Parts: sequence; structure tokens; C-alpha cells
Amino acid sequence: MNIIKAENYKEMSQIAAKYLTEQVSAKPNSVLGLATGSTPEGLYEEIIHRYNKGEISFKDVTTYNLDEYVGLANDNDQSYYYYMHKLLFDHINIKEEQAYLPNGDAADLQEECIRYESSIQAAGGIDIQILGIGLNGHIGFNEPGTPFSSKTHIVDLDESTREANARFFKSIDDVPKQAITMGIDSIMQAKRIILLVSGSQKAEALERLVNGPVTEDFPASILQKHSDVTIIADQDATSKLSV
Repeated sequence: MNIIKAENYKEMSQIAAKYLTEQVSAKPNSVLGLATGSTPEGLYEEIIHRYNKGEISFKDVTTYNLDEYVGLANDNDQSYYYYMHKLLFDHINIKEEQAYLPNGDAADLQEECIRYESSIQAAGGIDIQILGIGLNGHIGFNEPGTPFSSKTHIVDLDESTREANARFFKSIDDVPKQAITMGIDSIMQAKRIILLVSGSQKAEALERLVNGPVTEDFPASILQKHSDVTIIADQDATSKLSV
């Protein structure tokens, strides 16, 4: 597990963008696993900046997002489909048919989970997976107690997760109670993982990830078992680390 301590959020985002640029330069048809939330917003800004400078092209890139809320249509401004297009896809040359997200509005959600998992495998698996970490150690929307063997599945969102995401909605009552998420095993199949961690509120979670036991009670702890994980964290997030 490689830990890179960035000076601040902007440097964290720049370092992550450098990794993705190097990956796509070395393999133009890379398969990238993408995340949502506030943490990767700076990464996407940096990627757009690099794209506009001609440093990276997404013409042959395929992307898979970690998750999507259940019950939100693509045009809902709180859906992750909307988020990804607004913050990244609409500003780069990725093909619409190569930018995948789970369909949280599918008529048969179980079938959608199977379809999504199969699509990732058919694409050859994910080369680099971008992750964030929740206060309770969730990765994707895999809440505490999720089996490490899980594939793409439907999850009931923990109340703490809904409260953390309520700032994006009019009220917590509007936050969906379920999501489709890549499973923990799905995430661990990625050839390389980059975990972004920012802010003092994530310091305890990061310390537990690095130094705590591997347990399903803290899903992110499984990353200790992956062969190629890079953690990029700003100073506030690393404040409880002794290394």
C-alpha cells in the first residue's frame, strides 16, 4: 500500500490526474473505474484541464462508475449519471456508449446488477479504479457488513451515508434509500486502485484503513489485501497517521 501525502486538496487532485494521464497514455483503450461525491471533483477538473491542453484523449477509453442511486432517472440532477456528465463527460471526447453507469431506474434491478457486472468482465476488467472512503469505511456504497465476496448488488444505504449525502438534496427525505453498487470483490478485481482522501473528517477512517484489522465491519480495510493500492491524501486526512 503506497501512501502519498499531498500538501492540500488541489495537489491531491493533480497527482491523481497525473496517474490517470499516464495510464491512458500507456494504454489508450484503458478501462477506468470512476467515483462520484465531492472528493473526486478536483480530479475531474484537472482531467478536463489536461484534456484541453491536449495531454490526454478519451477517444478509446471505457469507463465504469462505482454506483448509482435506485429510483433516480438519468435527467435527475442528483443522479450520478447527471453528475458525471456535468463534471466530466460533457467536457471530454469520451463516447457516450463507452461511459457506463448502473441504471438505477431499471425495471429489473437484479438483472441490471448481473448485466453491469458482466459488462465489466467483458471489457477485460478495470485497469485503474478511483475510490473515496466513507466515514464508516464504505467504498462504493458497500456499507459495513457487506461480504467481501460481493459482486454488483443492490444496497440499503446506511443512515450515516444518507445524512452525509443529504447536503446535495433539498432534505434528507429526498435522499434515496437504496443504490446499485459494484461489490467489494468487483472493486478488488481492478488491476490498480487509487484511493483519494481529503479533509480532517476522514482522518480517523484513513488511520483505521491503514492500521486497523481487515474486517467486513469496515469495508475499506480489504484494500490492505490488494496488490496495487495507492492512497493519495491531503495533510488534514493524514493527520492521525504515524507514518
